[in-house]
Amino acid sequence: MNWDTVKGNWTQMKGRVKERWSKLTDDDVNRIEGRFEQLAGKIQEKYGKSREDAEREINEFCGSC
Repeated sequence: MNWDTVKGNWTQMKGRVKERWSKLTDDDVNRIEGRFEQLAGKIQEKYGKSREDAEREINEFCGSC
């Protein structure tokens, strides 16, 4: 699944995102609104990861959807 599909189905994907990155709050997930860059930034902030690691995790997540 590519990111455009995730973004288009964000309402349905929110639960899966929260399962994967449990440190994200409901407010975080709602503010992200399916935007890749926003999600990567929040993962960096909450988990202390590099941008590259955050993006890699998101891409792996998309592959498993």
